[in-house]
Amino acid sequence: MTLSSEDITAIWLTLKLATVVTLLLIIISTPIAWWLARTKSWLKGPINAIVAMPLVLPPTVLGFYLLIFLGPEGPAGKLLHNLGVSPLPFSFSGLVIASMFYSLPFVVQPIQNAFIAMGDKPLEAAATLRSSPWDRFFHIAIPLAKPGYISAAILGFAHTVGEFGVVLMIGGNISNETRVISIQIYDHVEALEYDQAHALSLLMIGFAFIVLAFLYSSKKQQKNKAMSDGVL
Repeated sequence: MTLSSEDITAIWLTLKLATVVTLLLIIISTPIAWWLARTKSWLKGPINAIVAMPLVLPPTVLGFYLLIFLGPEGPAGKLLHNLGVSPLPFSFSGLVIASMFYSLPFVVQPIQNAFIAMGDKPLEAAATLRSSPWDRFFHIAIPLAKPGYISAAILGFAHTVGEFGVVLMIGGNISNETRVISIQIYDHVEALEYDQAHALSLLMIGFAFIVLAFLYSSKKQQKNKAMSDGVL
């Protein structure tokens, strides 16, 4: 079983997509997770539901409505057309936006849980020392939520690597542009090229195992450290 040049291109494109999506999601998810962890507004329930919807929605449903929304006749598509921006469907940029929606709960929820677990006491203690809200956020909340950020980055990256339905709906199957690993495996199976499909599938299985093993080992180390520090 050997990888073709198209397989290598699909792997590179997948890693590029997952990296870009994870970095953008970490930035966007931080204020969302902070607000969800701290607010007592009645909007918390509806916003939590919107963030978690990709967990239960079929990817093709999400991809379909994103295709309508971002397409030439959709609200976002018309706005971008008036601004002189190329249509997003069937492009790498469109793939990034769709993947961000699809992987959003896998990044927001670990960070939100980390902010909740942190509690109010560290921030209240800093406030008594006249630390500003921005200082408390960047120098206390973010460092204390580091385990949540690690889990969020791992889950967001891995989930983006493995997606199929949303990618197919928004990105299609364009070589060097939107054909990621999952689409490449689908192409090999359709062409009865099972050896190539096996090679990429085994690569994905190995990747999933390594990611999950690292995630669980990391959580165990964090728990042991918390117990040794007297937190648990």
